[in-house]
Parts: sequence; structure tokens; C-alpha cells
Amino acid sequence: MSWINKLKEKWELESNWQFVIIMLVFAFTGSTIVFVKKPIINLLFEDGVRPLWFQISYWIMILPIYNIVLLFYGFVFGQFDFFWKYEQKMLRRFGYRPKSSEETEQK
Repeated sequence: MSWINKLKEKWELESNWQFVIIMLVFAFTGSTIVFVKKPIINLLFEDGVRPLWFQISYWIMILPIYNIVLLFYGFVFGQFDFFWKYEQKMLRRFGYRPKSSEETEQK
């Protein structure tokens, strides 16, 4: 089984076309983040040398920004549901457990 078929099965995709669109969304998201980072660095640091505090804060801030951009491109390409589920799964991995509707109704 090829890696493409393994991903299609894991992600429960219906077609090769849907796989291509999802890969495009990931590619556009990564390219956008790289494209936006360079002008910010040039604006903040004249010589382009980035201090340690910037590197640390960049890695902390990039995750939520990346996720927002990913959802945006997912919406534009008609795959928002897939990427919304992907985001929820990632949040669960980080330990975020949203309250269930039953818990909110009891309060």
C-alpha cells in the first residue's frame, strides 16, 4: 500500500482529488507562514539577526497563527470540515478537552 493510500485511509478521504486539495492546503499554509515571517523579521531587525527571545516567541506564536491560516485555506478550498476535525484532534493531543454539552447544561 502506498503512502498516499495510507493517508487517504487514515484521514477517511473519498477520492484522490480530495487528497490533492488537502495537500495543496498544507502547502499554501506553509508558504504563507514563510512569506509573512520574512517581512516581519526585516521590520523588527535591521540587520536580520534574530535574538533568542524572538526565536522562542516565534515558535510559541506560530502554532495558533498556522492553525488559523490552515482553517482559512481549508474553507477557501472547500475542506473546512476536514481541517476542523484535524484541529480538534491536535488540540486534544495538547491536552485541551472542551466541555461537553451535558456539562454546560448542568451549570
